Amino acid sequence: MQTSPAVTRQAPRPTPPTDAEPATPSPSPSGRRFGLPTATALVMGNIIGGGIFMIPAAVAPFGTVSLVSFAVLTVGAIALALVFGQLARRNPRTGGPYVYAREAFGDFAGFISAWSYWITTWVSNAALAVAAVGYLDVLVPVQHSTAVTIAAALTVQWLPALANLAGTRYVGAVQLVSTVLKFIPLALVAVGGLGFFDPKNLGPFDASGQGVVGGMTAAAAILLFSYLGVESAAMGAGKVRDPERNVGRASVLGTAGAAVVYLLGTLAVFGTVAHDKLVHSSAPFSDAVDAMFGGSWGGTAIAVAALISMTGALNGWTLLAAQAPYAAAKDGLFPAAFAKERRGVPVLGVVVSVALASVLTVLNFASGAKGAFDALVLITTFTATVPYLLSTAAQLFWLVRGGREVATARLVRDAVLGLGAFGFSLWLVAGAGYAAVYQGVLFLFAGILVFVWMAGRRKD
Repeated sequence: MQTSPAVTRQAPRPTPPTDAEPATPSPSPSGRRFGLPTATALVMGNIIGGGIFMIPAAVAPFGTVSLVSFAVLTVGAIALALVFGQLARRNPRTGGPYVYAREAFGDFAGFISAWSYWITTWVSNAALAVAAVGYLDVLVPVQHSTAVTIAAALTVQWLPALANLAGTRYVGAVQLVSTVLKFIPLALVAVGGLGFFDPKNLGPFDASGQGVVGGMTAAAAILLFSYLGVESAAMGAGKVRDPERNVGRASVLGTAGAAVVYLLGTLAVFGTVAHDKLVHSSAPFSDAVDAMFGGSWGGTAIAVAALISMTGALNGWTLLAAQAPYAAAKDGLFPAAFAKERRGVPVLGVVVSVALASVLTVLNFASGAKGAFDALVLITTFTATVPYLLSTAAQLFWLVRGGREVATARLVRDAVLGLGAFGFSLWLVAGAGYAAVYQGVLFLFAGILVFVWMAGRRKD
């Protein structure tokens, strides 16, 4: 059988530019390009997805030490955003972490980064669907039946997929609207909730008994899910207008904006919902509003905002789910079909990613497993840190390689930033726990067979 050109010929790796000479942008892809506002909305919209609405209950068992983890995590997330901005200036191609790992360390590292990130995206979509059903149940009782629950979760996943298949123009519009619609009620709860704050609701500082460091690390592993999306602008750099400037700006602005909402929102929920109730809550923000104003109207309104937020996040994550295999397919490391676009969207990447997320969602609900959200979150914590570690390592690699060409003060600043982001990512792997690392490694190593197949068929 004759293999396709996309597979048989490996794209040459470009000579890395110095900081003084950014890489030349790749040719404009089909479809409209995102400006800074839309790119920032993509980052913030992907970060503020299902996480903020479920995380207060997920970390409540660790106690208020999780608030300290949140603060530390915010610093680490902003450091990662800065690193991604620097790397995007060097190589503003679609694919983000995949592009950086391959450019620095070769095909295998690039493939592992792309494969791991791809796993992160569709497992995250499954986790978002699980979270969405919890809030949908506030509006319409769906969790009384497993079949209805599964149907609702699949509907929540496939509607954003249809928006993506309609083209990047619609993806950007949905992202902007959903980000605004969810940001307003979240900000109101985050600020208004402080007026109803009762320290008696906080519970113990170290509720898990693991000690301060152990509790912080375990909580941070779950909380990382809240910050997945920091790399969104870098992943879709080829779709961003003037990516050398706007990717870094969008990454930092989106992350900082999400961090403010996260910290204030989580603190407000902790202070308005009794700790023993929060631990078992499936809709903590709705419970917080009900506790603030009484009745159920407030909780219903928040449930609507949560569903809008999660739909917007699924819209953005579905877009990102197709970008890593798209970039890898362009270089012959994924099947060539993943590189085919229609209306600026890699169709196969969207369909396969949503299908895999759907299968995982069905398995979780059908098995009746408890804590499905937490389990999925911890798997994505591990798989997300793989491309994060490789990206920060790539930044350090280029600093070592081109250190003589950079002013000493700038070199020291960038080195500290890169080392901090690398150490932060490594810390998150440790906090994911043995089970999550074990399951994540199985997902990761399964991809080696794909790499072997593609590498064996490619003729250099």
